[in-house]
Amino acid sequence: MSLIKSVAKVGGYTTISRILGFVRDQMVAYTLGTGLVAEVFFIAQRLPNLFRTLFAEGAFNSAFVPMFAKRVEGEGLTAARNFAQEVFSALFAWMLVFTAAAMIFMPWLIFIIAWGFKGSPEKVDLAVNLTRVCFPYLLFMSLTALQGGVLNSLNKFTAAAAAPILLNIVMIASNIVAWYFGTGNTATTGYIFAAGVTLSGVAQFALLAIVCRKNSMAFWPSWPKLTPDVRRVIKVSGPGILSGGIMQVNLLIASNIATSLPHGVAFLYYAERLYQLPLGIIGVAIGVVLLPTLSRKLRAADYVGALDSQNRSIEFSWFLTLPATAALMTIGGPILHTVFEHGAFTYADTLQVTPTVIAFAAGLPAFALTKVFQPGFYAREDTKTPMRFAINSVIVNIVASFVLAHYFAHVGIAMATTLAAWTNAAQLYFRLHSLNHFAFDDRSKRRLPLIILSTLIMAVVLLAFSWLLKDNFAEGTHFIHAVWGLAVLIATGIGSYFAAAQISGAFRISELKAALKR
Repeated sequence: MSLIKSVAKVGGYTTISRILGFVRDQMVAYTLGTGLVAEVFFIAQRLPNLFRTLFAEGAFNSAFVPMFAKRVEGEGLTAARNFAQEVFSALFAWMLVFTAAAMIFMPWLIFIIAWGFKGSPEKVDLAVNLTRVCFPYLLFMSLTALQGGVLNSLNKFTAAAAAPILLNIVMIASNIVAWYFGTGNTATTGYIFAAGVTLSGVAQFALLAIVCRKNSMAFWPSWPKLTPDVRRVIKVSGPGILSGGIMQVNLLIASNIATSLPHGVAFLYYAERLYQLPLGIIGVAIGVVLLPTLSRKLRAADYVGALDSQNRSIEFSWFLTLPATAALMTIGGPILHTVFEHGAFTYADTLQVTPTVIAFAAGLPAFALTKVFQPGFYAREDTKTPMRFAINSVIVNIVASFVLAHYFAHVGIAMATTLAAWTNAAQLYFRLHSLNHFAFDDRSKRRLPLIILSTLIMAVVLLAFSWLLKDNFAEGTHFIHAVWGLAVLIATGIGSYFAAAQISGAFRISELKAALKR
């Protein structure tokens, strides 16, 4: 299966998940808007998601997946399964203890992610309770990440890519439950949503457990042992914990600082939901597929193939990420108006979130590059270098957030996150290049400027059409008018971009079809 076809498969399921996520967030916005319960719930789910990214997805993407993939390539499935079983047992024991401890110490831990709540006892109490309800999600998702890493290394990408769909289905069901019982914008709804987060973790774990069993990779908790292999995973995972989850760390910093601003957490959350859509579909999909691919090629000493995979990944990710960036920056307001501006989410909220979307969107290409460059280190079992760069970008984010928030409030926090993303991507590129582990080939040097040109053409067309259709997105406009107006904008954007790409030679439709068939 070709790299692009694998990315397309993962991205396809992620697209379904993100569309359902849009439905979920639209329902949340309708019910909670940007008020107290909304802010507390967004903070409550942020903490387990952060640790999931750091301990599970970040650590295993950087340490476990390359080791497992190399065992599959060099020692066979039985040896690889035994290795995964050892790590599964150790991970289960560690996460069980960590989850229990975090729930006990939550009254103190909550200030790590929401120090701005300290002046509001009502917010603090609700945040502690909701986070406790959400936190078991971490245990199940950590084990799910390991199972997903195993399946991805076996070129079985479907189940792991489809699992997040269950999160959105469960959360949509939670909204329906809240509507049925009429709990509205109250703390009770927050508890219903928090319980949905944990239940979604159970559902995702169960799905991947079934698929692993079908592929002779069933895992059961046993007494953990610190075998040499487990010690090696822990040693390599340490630096990867931060570097693999750098985006979540920066978003946590953003949310924390935003707790001191009126409605800041909610404004950032809704903006984040928009720019996470293309990032999840393309950037994350490429990271998931590229890491085991690079690991296998480096194991086979296929250095030319490894370089080609990275170049094609950058081409493909920018081919889709750059127009998404331009779209969010030009028609972010109409998208917010159509998707979220209902019920408790007002026109004034749209005006506050729109510039935040623009600031976040400017970092999308950098996030995509990071997903391509980091596997170049991880596949060589080098997690320390990305960790150092991640620390640098966190420092940039913290300093810039405080400075820019002073002048631009919550928008300044989003600007700082984008600045940190570009800092991280630049460091990764220059280091890989200096080690002769990456260089842009002739095809990339020719295609990337053409992709940028096609994107600029699309942006100009979108700006013109958004001005012509501005009345469709005015305050109080009927939902149907907003929907058909947004549909016209999206169709125009897609049509103009693909036409420009086809004419300029940035990407031919025939080439995309051929790549997906291989």
